[in-house]
Amino acid sequence: MKLPSPHDLGLHRLLKPLRPLVSPLVDTLAMQRMRSAVNIADLRQCAKLRAHKMVFDYLDSGADDEITLRRAKDAYSELEMHYHVLAGLKPPLDLSTKVFGEKVSLPFFACPTAGNRMFHHEGESAAARAAQHHGTLYGLSSLGTTSIDDIAKMHTGPKVFQLYVWKDRGLVQEVIAKAKKGGFQALALTVDFTWYGNRERDIRNGFTIPPNYTVKQVVEAIKRPAWTWDFISNDPYTYANINKDVPADSLAAFVNNQINPAFNWEDAEWLMKEWGGPAAIKGVVRPDDAMRAVKAGFSTMWVSNHGARQLETSPATIDVLPSIRAAVGPNVEIIMDGGVQRGTDIAKALALGADSVGVGKPYLYGLAAGGTEGVIKALNILKVELDRAMGLLGVGTVDELKAKGPTLIKRRVGSARDYPYPGPNGCC
Repeated sequence: MKLPSPHDLGLHRLLKPLRPLVSPLVDTLAMQRMRSAVNIADLRQCAKLRAHKMVFDYLDSGADDEITLRRAKDAYSELEMHYHVLAGLKPPLDLSTKVFGEKVSLPFFACPTAGNRMFHHEGESAAARAAQHHGTLYGLSSLGTTSIDDIAKMHTGPKVFQLYVWKDRGLVQEVIAKAKKGGFQALALTVDFTWYGNRERDIRNGFTIPPNYTVKQVVEAIKRPAWTWDFISNDPYTYANINKDVPADSLAAFVNNQINPAFNWEDAEWLMKEWGGPAAIKGVVRPDDAMRAVKAGFSTMWVSNHGARQLETSPATIDVLPSIRAAVGPNVEIIMDGGVQRGTDIAKALALGADSVGVGKPYLYGLAAGGTEGVIKALNILKVELDRAMGLLGVGTVDELKAKGPTLIKRRVGSARDYPYPGPNGCC
């Protein structure tokens, strides 16, 4: 027999009036840490210190042994930036570009990610407000915990709605109709999520949405008072864009029940006809799939391996990006995400073929560390770093970075220091 949760007992209704008094007290240290963060790695540590262990590990983890997760970050370090000098640039640089045909102020944006309210009660609202603040694209997941209508009120700029490969076509039609009505200009179909990845940190932690109230989870909750107060003093969250009456049970169980592994190219073509607007296929890592997607009607290739959370040892997206650009040519839009932790990473992706770059973990670290203010800070860190990288590279606009990219970014070649000569007898 399942024990009733604090939300089942209505505790949040009693605690909510106390939030103006209690929240500033329990959030003080967390907000101080977040405001002192210098880079995304610092924000990650802030998130780890504020969020419940189960929640942080869900955000931070990858599939299986997390080899792909590590490679996704390390791949950028193998790319050197061969900069021009005396470029005669005059600040401010122009970081604006177009995404899905819409003008934006930054060439990167917060990726659509599921269940944002588990990290902070502001959830997707925080990311939408941060995107509005920075004048960039906002992406909402169909497994979001904030509704399409609510997001439309907070973000008046370009928006993309992310859709999974659902079994029920009626559900698909209903959801995309809501997205159109809510002012979402583009659709992104996630195609690398037909099975649920093996995320072993979640298994060890007993991860569920909402959390089970085991002794272990309660102990971890006591260790993180800011997150725990935030969770128990606010309304329980649901998958707001599917059915608000359905509670947010185990994410894995929900996905296994709703996702359609049999979804194929013919289904994708049907979806393109139903949507009738700009659309990305999200999860492409092969040139042949990219070329087929263009034929199926997708306007945008979204190079992604689902944050290294699905198939272990799938390639780092920055490594396959140039081959996909070569396959689809210069006129097909490409978005890339995966492994981005620095503005220099964004610069490298733009130089090697991406038209814009999605970031996931960086802004979620900001969200878990400090809500809207944390997301604004995460995006600002990357903005400042990208601006600096472009200035030091000697390019004044995103278009110039893309045009000169292949001459600016080169794969590092191993030197004699990496492979020292062992000597005639096999010794140093």
